[in-house]
Amino acid sequence: MTYDAGHFDVIVIGAGHAGVEAANAAAKRGAKTLMLTLNLDMIAFMPCNPSVGGPAKGVVVREVDALGGLMGKVIDKTYIQMRMLNTGKGPAVRALRAQADKPLYIQEMKYRLENQENLTLRQAMVEKLIIEDGVCTGVITETKAAYHAKSVIITTGTFMRGRVIIGDLSYESGPNNQRASVKLSEHLEELGFELVRFKTGTPPRVNSHTIDYSKTEIQPGDDHPSHFSYETTEGILDQIPCWLTYTNEFTHKIIDDNLGLSAMYSGMIKGTGPRYCPSIEDKVVRFHDKPRHQIFLEPEGRDTEEVYVQGLSTSLPEFVQHEMIRSIEGLEKAEIMRAGYAIEYDSVVPTQLWPTLEVKNIPGLYTAGQINGTSGYEEAAGQGLMAGINAAARALDKETLILDRSQAYIGVLIDDLVTKGTNEPYRLLTSRAEYRLLLRHDNADMRLSEIGHQLGLISDERYNKFLEKKELVDQEKIRLEKETIKPSEELQKLTDEVGATPLREPTKLADLVKRPEISYSLIEQLSPAPNELPSDVKEQVEIQIKYQGYIEKSNQQVERMLKMENKWIPEGIDYDAIGGIATEAKEKLKKVRPLSVGQASRISGVNPADVSILLVYIEQGNIAKME
Repeated sequence: MTYDAGHFDVIVIGAGHAGVEAANAAAKRGAKTLMLTLNLDMIAFMPCNPSVGGPAKGVVVREVDALGGLMGKVIDKTYIQMRMLNTGKGPAVRALRAQADKPLYIQEMKYRLENQENLTLRQAMVEKLIIEDGVCTGVITETKAAYHAKSVIITTGTFMRGRVIIGDLSYESGPNNQRASVKLSEHLEELGFELVRFKTGTPPRVNSHTIDYSKTEIQPGDDHPSHFSYETTEGILDQIPCWLTYTNEFTHKIIDDNLGLSAMYSGMIKGTGPRYCPSIEDKVVRFHDKPRHQIFLEPEGRDTEEVYVQGLSTSLPEFVQHEMIRSIEGLEKAEIMRAGYAIEYDSVVPTQLWPTLEVKNIPGLYTAGQINGTSGYEEAAGQGLMAGINAAARALDKETLILDRSQAYIGVLIDDLVTKGTNEPYRLLTSRAEYRLLLRHDNADMRLSEIGHQLGLISDERYNKFLEKKELVDQEKIRLEKETIKPSEELQKLTDEVGATPLREPTKLADLVKRPEISYSLIEQLSPAPNELPSDVKEQVEIQIKYQGYIEKSNQQVERMLKMENKWIPEGIDYDAIGGIATEAKEKLKKVRPLSVGQASRISGVNPADVSILLVYIEQGNIAKME
């Protein structure tokens, strides 16, 4: 017998990295929001590596922040180390990465959520959804509390029928020995969801006092750390280093000798693991010719001695893990505090979702995060933010948001999931974005701040600061495009120092910036701006001018792509009535139900000839609809 526990606009199930962004976004849009979680002490917990960011992922964090999300703000306040990666490469692949203070990150996130207007936090295990006339209208917990809402978002991560595996030991559990969510998973199957079994894993954690750091290589943070959030003004200078060591032939022999005991090779693990984050067993088997693999020793916080052994994810028995750890230089006396383990869990096949992340066959229900087949905190945060925006839109009859592939890595991520699906835990990579020169770390605010402001997710004050920055960038670009510099002795000396070709005739400053060897800082020496400009303005000016030709070419490609994206496919179209389309393509089109011809063109199994026939059929206007 259930009891009426309350009525809300939006209910979020789960409080991981997807759940917190979903709840925050929904509440900021004005929706009365309830977030239900198994354990209020584990909000935004990092069950795997204690870090945020990296290639592509770091750009997602910036995009989340530009749209008013939390991850960037919280990591900026709680990191122990910050590094900009790929600084020697072009701006399209530069990425910020932070080492997190895991306990402090949870504390800061929980504080922000507890103080967010319109948001209620409660500890509960959700077992069922309330479905009325095919629409999701609430949830029921194990204590028989019935919560009602206009929209429900499931962000259960790796908890659905979670099973931890270490050697030949396996037991029902979520990450870090938390309770698994079993009945909700079974309920989704009853509702007709197509679920798949995925797997991920973690390495052992060791006691810092037992590591000989003199045998490892120090990996310090940046002297002048950058920020993820556009609201952060001061960095944390008291940083903690990470350390680098390597496996060796003896480590590999231990693994080879015990492969039969690994859950991955014994048949204990049935789920598909992430190709881009393999276990150490998998690395040794697949790359048998490599004499060593990198191991990063990453502190988990300022007030804990636990160190995350990045690169050593494993499901080998615990006694083998001890032997393996102590074969590594610097870890000869290391004491394991937590053994590594693999975890299997249920995921929703993401082609069952619309690009808004609403479930196609159950209006009012949304899913976000690892339940959708992704890996990584950042991918989860991006999905959670979008699900929160759109679930609130449904509840309050407001504007929904779908980001396209040219606007954000978040758009690439969601389009890949709902259009192509995934056969393994999906990881966002720079190579997945065809417009990555446009989707840079430095310009997330330029791409998304206006949208965030329109949706009510960023304040007027912050938006006005963004407009001031944009105006400064535009003014300085105009100045550099107008102002001309003549050859001189001083200029000759400066160009010689950077190895640039000497000037023979008067040249516009903007044309000088376009030269690969010449930076904006050199232009400042020759012809400084009338007023001192902030560093982020200078960065934008230099990138926009230096890569102008490439950016314009990418924008032309986007324009061509948008013509296809704007050709909408009528709802309920009968693909069987279209002659000439291949049988496989018809089946894929009926399953995915693309919204546009552009989306249809990206479905695996739909070839260009099928797209052409579909386009002609739509343009003819004689649309057969399914009954």
